[in-house]
Amino acid sequence: MSRGLLAVESNVPNYREGITFSVMMTCLMAASCGLIFGYDSGVSGGVTQMESFLSEFFPEVLSEMKKEKHDVYCKYDNQWLTAFTSSLYIAGMLSSLLASHMTRMVGRQGIMLIGGALFLAGSIVNAAAVSIAMLIIGRMLLGFGLGFTSQETLFYTTQAAPVYLSESAPARWRGAFTSAYNAFVVIGILFATVTNYFTDRIPVWGWRVSLGLAAIPSVVIVAGAFFVSDTPSSLVLRGYPHRARATLQHIRGPHADVDAEFKDIVLAANQAHKNDKGAFKRLFSKQYRQYLVIGVAIPVFYGFTGMVVIAMFSPLLFRTVGFSSQNAILGSVINSAINLVATLLSSFIMDRIGRKFLFIFGGLGMMICEVAISWIMADHLGKQEGIMPGNYATSVLVLIWMCTFSFGLSWAPLRYVVPSEIYPVEVRSAGQAMSISITFCISFLELQVFIALLCTMKYVVFLLFVICLLAMTIFVVMFLPETKGVPIESMGSVWAQHWFWRRFTMNVKQESQTLLVK
Repeated sequence: MSRGLLAVESNVPNYREGITFSVMMTCLMAASCGLIFGYDSGVSGGVTQMESFLSEFFPEVLSEMKKEKHDVYCKYDNQWLTAFTSSLYIAGMLSSLLASHMTRMVGRQGIMLIGGALFLAGSIVNAAAVSIAMLIIGRMLLGFGLGFTSQETLFYTTQAAPVYLSESAPARWRGAFTSAYNAFVVIGILFATVTNYFTDRIPVWGWRVSLGLAAIPSVVIVAGAFFVSDTPSSLVLRGYPHRARATLQHIRGPHADVDAEFKDIVLAANQAHKNDKGAFKRLFSKQYRQYLVIGVAIPVFYGFTGMVVIAMFSPLLFRTVGFSSQNAILGSVINSAINLVATLLSSFIMDRIGRKFLFIFGGLGMMICEVAISWIMADHLGKQEGIMPGNYATSVLVLIWMCTFSFGLSWAPLRYVVPSEIYPVEVRSAGQAMSISITFCISFLELQVFIALLCTMKYVVFLLFVICLLAMTIFVVMFLPETKGVPIESMGSVWAQHWFWRRFTMNVKQESQTLLVK
């Protein structure tokens, strides 16, 4: 049984943690993996509407756009064009599963190094592309790097970074530290949209500059990986207890009392060693039911907020409703800046007001905005006009900004924070890999079909997102326990106090006592 489950009968311990220069620098370096993910996610939407890019690889899309009579909602409906964006995520899904096994062998620091190198290779291939095949191969190399380094991170740097941050950060500030990954993701997106704004003015090869500049954050991550230590939990799991204690003492401060925290880490790691094999299978067993449900629900609901496609395709959406190329990218720059402001605000308040409140607030905010967007689009279609009038287009633009603020305050950072902190250590890598893989899989499918759905369903697409937002907000209210301030090794206590999940922890406890009696 996991340490988290054994903690049901105990009070949440106070490790007397503090924020040291070491822990801040370590967490910031790990979180900076999000720069790569953010840049490569944000750059594709702007590049795919550049005329220089379209004329090179998709001349049929460009010629269709220039026709006097065309459906404004269908101008970018090309499956290879959307594959350029979505292929990043299918590769990320596959590699995130592999990364969970490699993390146990080489540690989270090593995974970050491998991911950074793959990002560097992908950016070079994309910048030098002369065919659609090279574009896709380059994006998939980026996706493989994404799967290794995410956790999201980052994602990460999806497999390692959020878990790295969660394991290294003090419990009472864990939300702020772990959400730093998402802040760096948003900074990367902002950097990408600003870059697109200027390279869009460069004829013929401006898009190559946008794609090639991904090499800069890649080099930063590769270099930075040599200067961060592995986490205490990872070192203990790999058989280096003395290094683990020294690392814990280093990140907590030379005068901090780390005995209690280190003891809990060792106990949790010893239990993990007993169950080292079959982590994915064990994750589906009864005693981990609550972790599995939340770990699956959060990435599934996140995928259907509608914000994945809005974030990736915002320049295309702004072009669709009638803005010029430069104004569409400028709108995306402002959208990214709003996302960053909301993310930073979330980092400051999530450890004070809790995760649940932000989930609920953000869900309601996105729901209202997407209902309004759907209504404007329906009204425009009802009038059978071509390009949206200026007041309609401006309203859609402002509503997307408001929707992004609600998203950046809630689901954007929390989708990393909650999955990285809820799992017991023996299934933490497997559980996080599963959550990230689900996110990537849904993102791939959604990005691949969204433009086609927008072409055929118009405003109804956003109504579908509204239904999902309503369902996920109800789920959070009913089934998500509050995890703020709880040490990661004692997370089982929050399940024991929850009105629904406590029945499962009680059943596991009773079964364990029966086995001991026998």
